[in-house]
Amino acid sequence: MVDEVRGETAAVRLFGGPFPAGGLDTGDPGAWTDFDLGVRWDIRYGALPPDGPDAPGPDPVARAARALCHPDGRVRESALGEALAHPVLLPLLVLRAADWGAPVRERARRLLTGALDARSAFALAPVVLRAGERARGTFAVELLGAVLRRAPREEVLRLCAHPERAVRRFAVRLAVGEGRFSPAELARRAHADHDVVVRSVCADAALAALARGADREGVLEPLLTARGPRVRAAGVTALRRAGLPERAQGFLADRSALVRAGARYVVRQDGRDPLSWYRERCAGPEVPPDAVIGLAECGQRGDAAVLWPLLGHPVPRIRARAMAGLRLLDAVDPARLLPLLDDPAPGVVRETVAALLPSARSLPDGTLTDRLAGHRPRATRVGAFRLLVARGDVAGLRTAVGLLGDTDEGLRERAERAVRRWQPTEPGNPEVGVLLEAARHLFDDDAYTRRRWMAGLPR
Repeated sequence: MVDEVRGETAAVRLFGGPFPAGGLDTGDPGAWTDFDLGVRWDIRYGALPPDGPDAPGPDPVARAARALCHPDGRVRESALGEALAHPVLLPLLVLRAADWGAPVRERARRLLTGALDARSAFALAPVVLRAGERARGTFAVELLGAVLRRAPREEVLRLCAHPERAVRRFAVRLAVGEGRFSPAELARRAHADHDVVVRSVCADAALAALARGADREGVLEPLLTARGPRVRAAGVTALRRAGLPERAQGFLADRSALVRAGARYVVRQDGRDPLSWYRERCAGPEVPPDAVIGLAECGQRGDAAVLWPLLGHPVPRIRARAMAGLRLLDAVDPARLLPLLDDPAPGVVRETVAALLPSARSLPDGTLTDRLAGHRPRATRVGAFRLLVARGDVAGLRTAVGLLGDTDEGLRERAERAVRRWQPTEPGNPEVGVLLEAARHLFDDDAYTRRRWMAGLPR
């Protein structure tokens, strides 16, 4: 998105000293596009002198920058050579290579082809990729790709560590496509990189290398121990091809559902039954928390009998996973689950609320209202509030209005949003009029009148 204010601020300060001025961050590609627009607008509306690059001013670079962004295409074209004389202006040459004026665009592209090399790519790549989002911006992106394909490996690796995320992704995709990384290097990048896209690209490429018969030495372990679940899942899937399907069993209770699903696939392909493994673990003395949800993911409704006792387990995470499992198995009994709104672990309360939401209309008002009391734990209060509001009737509005003055800021904000979103279900109910009047400060006049009309009340 173009920030016109930032662009104009930089533009109107062109004559305040040496370029760059006015807070222009030359390392931010968005700052250059904003500056381009800001100069054009300021000249058009009189905030900057309209003269070309030879106009008087304290700094020749500032004059050239203004000319390169000038509304008149002839001025822009005549200033293109200045970008080569002042390398700080090369980002503007990149923008002119996507110019709407054909003469400007064609000459800028010829100059950019000679100026863009492996060394300048590090500084210009962010602007090139930003300009690539424009209608005529593909030329510079294709030129950048051609330059990097001819560049030494160390220059490409520099771009793979660029601070701009878009540049890193572009460079990694290009390096992978050109085969610049070994399978082990791909696996290490998939393991360690903090960008989920880079991790996925490298993991996919490492798996493709294994499928082509590459040595698995140094590939599997980084994938299997990666932080990202998609990378771990890729490593688990590769175990079958690597002739190590027995190792997949160790990932049946992984914290990620994606990894668990991959492990179940490999285990089944190896002729074993993951469901039996889950049942055995959940009934044993040492219950892996994620084996509980794994049982629900591949089990049958009768497996709820294994999960119900785990709602009383001393480990909160196991209780929460058991609750989530009952919901997956469609084995929710609201009467049995309602007391778990008082569980001391917020995670268990959240899972309880998720399980009870489909039955919110059948839950007793009084039981939920009691749990809104100020002395209750916050998780319990929030859970009761969500269930009451989910009813969608007058009880929900009454609950939300009653919490508009609560001491808990988070609950107050939830209550305000609930009042604004509330829709009437009982036209003509006088209590609704009283409640809306109590929340009058949340609506403007039109919205308040419309709410009363929707509720069948006098306006």
